[in-house]
Amino acid sequence: MKKIFLTLILSALPLFCMAQERLAVMSRPDDNAPEYIRGANLYGKTLVIFGDSYVQNHVRPIEETWHYKLAAKYNMEYHNFGWNGNCVAYDRTAENFGPPMYERFRVLPEKADYVIICAGHNDATQMNRRGEGTDFFREKLNILCQELIAKYPSAKLCFVTPWRVPRPMFPEMTAVLLEVCGSYSIPVFDATTQSGIYVWDEAFRTLYFQHPGDTAHLNAAGHDLFLPKMEHFLLGL
Repeated sequence: MKKIFLTLILSALPLFCMAQERLAVMSRPDDNAPEYIRGANLYGKTLVIFGDSYVQNHVRPIEETWHYKLAAKYNMEYHNFGWNGNCVAYDRTAENFGPPMYERFRVLPEKADYVIICAGHNDATQMNRRGEGTDFFREKLNILCQELIAKYPSAKLCFVTPWRVPRPMFPEMTAVLLEVCGSYSIPVFDATTQSGIYVWDEAFRTLYFQHPGDTAHLNAAGHDLFLPKMEHFLLGL
């Protein structure tokens, strides 16, 4: 009976945690870390990553993600606020995909050194389904940028675009994300042009995505492939 009860608790835990924080890992001094690690501007800092299934890692463990591995490498305090299906602009609470990020940002911790936002994939999908343009997305993205700057005036903020997904409204969404973030001087890693992630190629997806039909979620090998790109980008912030 105790075993069954424990199983039920553990199975319900991911659903509960999705609404708030999926994982927090506290940094600890590591005297054995190489000098180039201990001397890096990332070392021992607090990293908050916020977004959709690119952050939650869909059905795979968070420990496989590039951001978790980066935090572990640099002995960072790591806070993951990913939620599968989440949007910047669209409220998907009724579908269990959560309130929009421009409202949900309030659950983020008050202090952080680095704040990474991975978003836009589900907004593009919603725009396509609804047959509407980018105005609503632009409006809510402006709010999110303003609120994050006000909440984290001394943190290093950045956005990461979705991959170059070959579906309607993805190019339009990415253009707006680059435009709006640029208007606030928020750095953006443009994964549509700089990631080396070839979403449109089935052989590539078979090797590096969670299944060959997936156009969003990297597997462990895919995260390892992408990690150096983001490491270089974040070290330069």
